Amino acid sequence: MNAPAPSKPTACLVLADGTIFYGQGFGATGQTVAELCFNTAMTGYQEIMTDPSYAGQVVTFTFPHIGNTGVTPEDDETGDPVASGMIVKWMPTDPSNWRAVEGLSAWLAARGRIAMGGVDTRRLTRAIRQAGAPHIALAHNPDGVFDIDAMLAAARDFVGLEGADLARDVTCAQSYRWNEMRWAWPEGYAPQNDPKYKVVAIDYGAKRNILRCLASAGCDVTVLPATATADEVMAHAPDGVFLSNGPGDPAATGTYAVPMIKDVLKQDIPVFGICLGHQMLALALGAKTIKMNHGHHGANHPVKDLETGKVEITSMNHGFAVDAQTLPDGVVETHTSLFDGSNCGIRVSGKPVYSVQYHPEASPGPQDSYYLFERFAEAMAARIS
Repeated sequence: MNAPAPSKPTACLVLADGTIFYGQGFGATGQTVAELCFNTAMTGYQEIMTDPSYAGQVVTFTFPHIGNTGVTPEDDETGDPVASGMIVKWMPTDPSNWRAVEGLSAWLAARGRIAMGGVDTRRLTRAIRQAGAPHIALAHNPDGVFDIDAMLAAARDFVGLEGADLARDVTCAQSYRWNEMRWAWPEGYAPQNDPKYKVVAIDYGAKRNILRCLASAGCDVTVLPATATADEVMAHAPDGVFLSNGPGDPAATGTYAVPMIKDVLKQDIPVFGICLGHQMLALALGAKTIKMNHGHHGANHPVKDLETGKVEITSMNHGFAVDAQTLPDGVVETHTSLFDGSNCGIRVSGKPVYSVQYHPEASPGPQDSYYLFERFAEAMAARIS
C-alpha cells in the first residue's frame, strides 16, 4: 500500500519493491538512485551528510528537527556532502544558531544533493528494519511531475553496495599532512605544535574529526590514499598506523588494502582501525565480513566492552560487520553491540593492534570512547620509549 500523496507533491521516493512516498522537495532538483538507510542521531546532520562512509546512500533521519540550526563550514567532515540525499519528517525552518552561515536547503542545492520532507519517517524506518536497506530512486521536481515507472526501473537497476569498492571514490588523490586539533572554545581549531608520535593514516574515507582526534592525542599525521602500499607507508617511518572509516563493501576494498595491512602487521608497530578500518584489519587477520540487514546508523548505540564490563554510548555508521564466528585464534573480540550482539571491536593478543566498529571521534555523538585515541598514543609511547 502506498503512502497518500499530498495535494501538490514536489518530491517522490520509489522503493524497489514498488512502494511510493510523496513529499515536498528541497535542496537540488533532479533524481538520484541509492541504498536507503536511517539514522537515529538527534544532532549532527551536517557531519552525517559529509561523512564519506555514506557514499551511495540516502539518509532518512528519524529525528524530526533537521536543518533548523543551519550549516557552517566548520562542521564539514569532508569538502562536500557525500551522502546522495536526505529524507526528513518536517521541512527545515530558517536557521536559528549563532554559528550558522547558510540554510540547509541552499547548502544542499549548491552541492547537488536532493532532499525530501513531509514524509512519515517512522513508517519508512519500519519498512527498512523489516525488509532491509532497500534500493531507491529519489526525485525532486518543483512541477510535481514524476515518471514512476522509470523511477521504479532505476531503483531496481541500482547495483547496490555489495561488491562495491567505494573507498577509491572518496579517498584523497595524494598524501597530505594534518595538524588541526579538536574544536575548543574560544579558539576553535588550534594546531598541534608539539606532536610526539608520527602516524600514517590510511584514508578509506576519513572524517576530519578523526584526524583532529589523532592530532589532539599528540600525533603528527600523514594521510595516504586508500591504495597506498606497505612500502609507501613504512617510508614515513611511522610510530603507528591508523586505518580510517569509509564506504562500500569491505571485501571489495580488501583486495588491495588487506595485502598492505598484512605487511604492515609484520613490522610490529601499533595499528588502530575505525569502522571500515576495523573491517579491513579483521580481513587482514583472517576473519570475514557480512552485509547487515539495515546496518547501524546513529549516535546512541550502546556497546559493551567485554573485557571491562563497561557500556559506552557510541556513534555508528556501517552496513557491513565483522563475523565474530570467523575470528581466528589470537584475535580477541573486545566489544559487542547491545542492540543485536554484532561485533564492535577486536584486538590481537600480545600486540598493540586493535580496532572498533563504532566512531569514537564524537562527530556527531557522545565522547565516551575518546580514550581509544589515548590508548593508541600510549601504545606508540611504549614502543619508542
